[in-house]
Amino acid sequence: MPLLDVSELEISVHSTGGDIAVVKGVSFQVNKSGTIGIVGESGCGKSLTSLAIMGLLDGSQARTTGGTVRFEGTELLGLTMRERRKIMGNQMSMIFQEPMTSLNPVYRVGDQIAEALRQHRSLTRKAARERAIELLRMVRIPRPDERIDCFPHQLSGGQRQRVMVAIAIACEPKLLIADEPTTALDVTVQKEILGLLRDLQEQTGMAVVLISHDLGVVAETCDFVAIMYRGKIVETGRAEDVFSSVAHPYTRGLLNSIPPVDRDVEVLNEIPGRVPSIEQNVPGCSFHSRCTIAAGICREIDPEFSTVSGKHEVRCHFALGSNNRAE
Repeated sequence: MPLLDVSELEISVHSTGGDIAVVKGVSFQVNKSGTIGIVGESGCGKSLTSLAIMGLLDGSQARTTGGTVRFEGTELLGLTMRERRKIMGNQMSMIFQEPMTSLNPVYRVGDQIAEALRQHRSLTRKAARERAIELLRMVRIPRPDERIDCFPHQLSGGQRQRVMVAIAIACEPKLLIADEPTTALDVTVQKEILGLLRDLQEQTGMAVVLISHDLGVVAETCDFVAIMYRGKIVETGRAEDVFSSVAHPYTRGLLNSIPPVDRDVEVLNEIPGRVPSIEQNVPGCSFHSRCTIAAGICREIDPEFSTVSGKHEVRCHFALGSNNRAE
């Protein structure tokens, strides 16, 4: 049984014109100690999917309208708030995109780490503080016994992100969702944070869902990958299979847009066109207006998943490398 099983998840956003489907039939699984990367452009539904899994859509304009989310066999979408709190932050936790807005500016970082420990582990104030210092040491913040009394604004961006990691792993969760954990960090700090997450995963055995727009990061850190476009997973499989045998034109476009590191270029590759707005009804394949190999069927019929090899699947009428590819 997988640790996390997301099946046919549907999420809609309320607008003046009615509900608009923004996540459409998303399915994936995460095994114990496994890592899956969810990749796509901004607005494709990656973060909404993670928030739905964590039960954090309440009070927003978005809501789940279908599907199931099971954690160790327990359906999460129907839980009461009290039942959900026993799991969230304890067995499941999340690192958010921007630590400066996720951390409370008026509380010391040590108190924010200790909050989860006192909530879920019933530790005394002294024991929670000692554990918070230990966690800061684990995430490699220098002089943790001093930094524990700092406010978020007194720390650098990389240190604030490390505090977010410390909060997320405080209760030794079985599953960690990292929503673009290296956003706005320089390349050196990004590498340090990703290395830290890998080391912590090896030490604790937790599973990781890594949400990113960076294919390079996902290729280096994840066992499986799911490529999302306009609310749907369009290609999925083992990371090494997806990146070595790209099957969807969108995935190919993302890979081609990565600048080369061995030579200078004057013009960067890009995927033509723009992502249609969520209000726009796009018949057929949602990528057809930007696809260089689209044919008439692509504008009329939305493709179902087909198997490329093993667990490598793709939604495309003319999967790259297949015998029915359009020329």
